[in-house]
Amino acid sequence: MTADSSQTYDFEVGVYRPPSEGGSFSLLLRITRNCPWNRCAFCNMYKIEKFEVRTPEEIKADIDAIAAICNELKDISHKLGLNGRITRDTAIELINRHPELNFHHGFVMVFNWLQSGAKTAFLQDANSPIMKTDQFVDVLQYLRKTFPSLTRVTSYARSKTLSQKKLDELIAIREAGLDRLHVGLESGDDALLKKIKKGVTAEGHIKGGQKAMQAGFQLSEYWMPGLGGREMWEDHARNTARVLSAIDPHYIRSRPLFPQPGTPIHDWQICGEFEMLSPDEQLAELKLMIENLDVTSKVCFDHAANYWRNSQGGLMLSHGYEGYQFPQEKSRVLELIEDGMQAGNQVPEFLHL
Repeated sequence: MTADSSQTYDFEVGVYRPPSEGGSFSLLLRITRNCPWNRCAFCNMYKIEKFEVRTPEEIKADIDAIAAICNELKDISHKLGLNGRITRDTAIELINRHPELNFHHGFVMVFNWLQSGAKTAFLQDANSPIMKTDQFVDVLQYLRKTFPSLTRVTSYARSKTLSQKKLDELIAIREAGLDRLHVGLESGDDALLKKIKKGVTAEGHIKGGQKAMQAGFQLSEYWMPGLGGREMWEDHARNTARVLSAIDPHYIRSRPLFPQPGTPIHDWQICGEFEMLSPDEQLAELKLMIENLDVTSKVCFDHAANYWRNSQGGLMLSHGYEGYQFPQEKSRVLELIEDGMQAGNQVPEFLHL
């Protein structure tokens, strides 16, 4: 890059974000680097570099760099007679001015975000609320002031971090502009949480989730079907339902386990210490969890790992980001699971390792 454009347009982008944030073409803004815990037995993310909290100055500089791209694209749009609309032609003209943007790590992300209306942002990486509250509030206010079109700002968070923050701190963070939290619950069973080294207990999940709800966040909790294997599946299902019912988050999202090479749980599987559930056993576990779930949440299966097929060969459950509204659609979900249990499901090739 030239010295001028390198300085103007340089900003960091992390690797990971929830599928729903990709579906809405969220702006990706890096608050922390990697994961502060990074010991979960099922996880192969954030293994390359150590965890760091970025400074407010670094983050604000990134916001300014993104704003500079936006402003130049909008200026080009007006000069092309497009009245501020961001099109392929505006992007091509900007790249003609600064050819190095062809290799920019975040340019396409910003372009897609603008085209989609610049409405949502996701704060990376694994646990943005771990930042000191006054600094996080400062960054959020700066983000909202710079991009007033934002209608939703989202972040990953750990239950333990939420449980340790004071309620008035969480309220201040929410009022500064963070709307939604994505939390990896994984399981509500204490024995399983200890085995997978989640770093939090069932009570810690409940405390963190309830505090987030009390502070006014939209809350997405993720659980992991199959995580207990054949040995612990029933306690996993029942206790996960118990913990989620105690939290009653806005969203409950299913992320079935498929052990990844390089993770402890994959090693356990290879040496015979962990037995994966068969597709029929997965559905029996899913049915038990749903039967015991007493929530007013939207229950979602918005990931390809929810692969199960119905008796007609189609997807058993919708992959839509808004899922099924409970309790109204609980009986329907159970009926769909029952139908899937008669379909003779097999794990698709793309999920085989």
